[in-house]
Amino acid sequence: MAWLKLMTLFQTSDIPDCRMTHICIVLDTNILLSGTAYPNSIPGKIVSAFRNGSIDVILSQYILDELQRVLPRLNHRLGWSNLEIRDFVDSLAFLADLVEPEQTANPQLRDAADQPVLSTFLASKANYLITGDKDLLALSSHYPIVTPADFWQLHGE
Repeated sequence: MAWLKLMTLFQTSDIPDCRMTHICIVLDTNILLSGTAYPNSIPGKIVSAFRNGSIDVILSQYILDELQRVLPRLNHRLGWSNLEIRDFVDSLAFLADLVEPEQTANPQLRDAADQPVLSTFLASKANYLITGDKDLLALSSHYPIVTPADFWQLHGE
C-alpha cells in the first residue's frame, strides 16, 4: 500500500520520460545547421541519430524559426527551395518535443541573443544542451552544455 501512495506522489507526467529512458538533448541552431549541411560530421551524426529516433531532442519554436531563417544561407551546399526548407523544418518540429522557453534572463550569459536557446534548455529539463556557441559553452560550469564532439565521445554510437 505504501508503494501506491508513493506512486501517486510521483506521477509520470511530472517526470519527463526522456530523463528516465533515453538521453534527452536540446540542439542549438548551429548544430542543426552544420549537421544538415555536413551529414558526415559529428553534428551530422547527432542530427541523423535524432532523425532516426535514437536520441530524444527538445526544441522550441524560437530555434525552429531561427533555423528556417538561416538555412537559405546554406543553399550553395544544399540547393533546397524555400518549400523544401519549410518542409525540413516542419519535419524536425514533428520529430522533436517542443517547449516554450522560460522568460528568465541569465546575467552570466555574455550574449543576450543566446538567451532563448538557454531558456529552451532550462524549460526542457534535458540532459544536455549541445552547441558550438562559445558564449553558451562559457556557462558549462553551471549547466550541462557541451560541444558536439564531447557529447559524441560520451554517447555516440
